[in-house]
Amino acid sequence: MNDGPGPIRRFYDGWQSYNARLIEAIRGLSDDQLQLRAAPDQWPIWATAAHLAGVRVYWLCGVFKEPGAETTPFPDPTSGLGWEDDEDRPRGAAELIGALQTTWTLVAGCLERWTPEMLSQEFTREVGGTMQIHTRQSVIMRLISHDAYHCGEISQTLGANGLPQIDLWRPSVA
Repeated sequence: MNDGPGPIRRFYDGWQSYNARLIEAIRGLSDDQLQLRAAPDQWPIWATAAHLAGVRVYWLCGVFKEPGAETTPFPDPTSGLGWEDDEDRPRGAAELIGALQTTWTLVAGCLERWTPEMLSQEFTREVGGTMQIHTRQSVIMRLISHDAYHCGEISQTLGANGLPQIDLWRPSVA
């Protein structure tokens, strides 16, 4: 195995399975099931999944200026508006799966192009008049935990409604 410079993909191989298992869960849901909420003041499943996908584009294309936003349903990643912001326009399973697949393509491209030496590179963003500094590594960790957090929310909502939950850690079948 080459331990020199190269893609960081191998360090994050398990992340792709999170996306695949979320897609698997979404694929089997009806429009009514996608409307389920953990609580009245929480997003429905469809909005949570849409938010998860949109955040990938925000960080990778909006903050890090990676190419490819136009290949996703979120071509303007710094607009501040996502699908989850318009609950009058619920998204169906096919749209959500498309968003999860195209945004995963962005993630996979970064994991293939970025090298360990690039992980400490700093990027800035302004939030509320304050400049924040983020590294590629910090944002990868943010995105992994963000995906897992929202998969957990969706899983809990599914389980509370008698539907199969998402098991992110189930062993792969050979």
